[in-house]
Amino acid sequence: MKIKYTFFTALTLVLFLSCKEEEKKSETPSQMKEVMAIHDEVMPKMGTIGKLVSELKPKVDSTETGIEYEKAMKDLQTAHKSMMDWMKGFGDRFTSDEILNGAALTEQKQEWLNEEEEKVKALKLQINSSIENAEELLE
Repeated sequence: MKIKYTFFTALTLVLFLSCKEEEKKSETPSQMKEVMAIHDEVMPKMGTIGKLVSELKPKVDSTETGIEYEKAMKDLQTAHKSMMDWMKGFGDRFTSDEILNGAALTEQKQEWLNEEEEKVKALKLQINSSIENAEELLE
């Protein structure tokens, strides 16, 4: 009886742990997809940033309004650089197989993915707010 109980307990534990492990595996690809979806949403805005910078540049001068144009232009340029830096850093941390095919991540890379998710969300806010500010100034 004691052997049956021990066997049943061990079997239950193994099944429980394998289910937990499966949950972890399924979360990573969807988290990677979410990070990439945010990237894919803001990447096309790089062209908008370039267009707005070229519209603001001739308006920059020493007047109060000109200084506002310059600040908006610098915010756009900073957002653009932040995007390029984020993409480089992200590409250095993850392989294309991990990014595109959902390959399993090590524990360290999962921590990195959590960090990168926060970074790309902040980047999205930075890009959108700099574009919004520049467009309002140019109206």
